[in-house]
Amino acid sequence: MDNGYLISQGEVNKFLLAILLCGLIGIEREFRSKQAGLKTMIMIGLGSTLFTILSVKIGLGSADRIASNIVTGIGFLGAGVIFKEENQVKGLTTACVIWIVAAIGMAIGSGYYAQATGVTAIVLASLLIFPFVENFVEQRFTKRVYKIVKKYENESLDTYEDYIKKSKLKLFRGKQELANGIISGSWTAIGSPKNHKKFVDRMLSDQKIIAFDF
Repeated sequence: MDNGYLISQGEVNKFLLAILLCGLIGIEREFRSKQAGLKTMIMIGLGSTLFTILSVKIGLGSADRIASNIVTGIGFLGAGVIFKEENQVKGLTTACVIWIVAAIGMAIGSGYYAQATGVTAIVLASLLIFPFVENFVEQRFTKRVYKIVKKYENESLDTYEDYIKKSKLKLFRGKQELANGIISGSWTAIGSPKNHKKFVDRMLSDQKIIAFDF
C-alpha cells in the first residue's frame, strides 16, 4: 500500500498542535460568550491544517493551489458573523479571529510551528488585554449623539448647547432645523459616562422638550 495514503506521526502532531493552539483561542472566545467559540475555532484550525497538508501532497507542483483558496473560504465564513445591531456593527473582532485561526492552521500544516505558536500568544494577549484598554478609553471618551426637539419660542437651541458644555462634554454641532413651529437640533458629544448621565438627567426633566433622542 502507498504510504502516501496513511497518516504519519508528523501529521498527527500537526493536528494535535492545531487543536491546542486554536483551542486556546476558542476558550477565550467561549469565555466571552462570542458566536464562534471553542468548537468553531478548533474546527477551523483543523480544517485549515488538513487543507494545507493536502495542498502539499496533491498540489502537483503548485503547493498553494488548495491553500490559497482557504483565505477566500474563510472570508465567507467570517462575513457570516458580522451583523448590524441598531447603530453598531458587531462581530468584526470575531471575524478577524476566525481569519487568524485559519492562518495559524495553515502555518501548522506547512510546518511553521514557531510562527503559529508565536501568533497564537500574541492573539491571546491582545484578546485578554484590549478589553481593559477599551474600557479605560470608554470611561473617558464615550461618544453619543443627542437630538432635541421642542416648540419654537423665538429662541435658538443655544441654551441646550450650553448645558452640554457645562456637563463637561466636548461637542460637535450637527444639523439644526426649524419647521412648522418646531425647532430641532443634533449634537455629537464626547466625555465620560458620568457626564453624559448628568446631561441626560437634566434634559429628561425639561418640560419644554417634545422629543429627546439619546
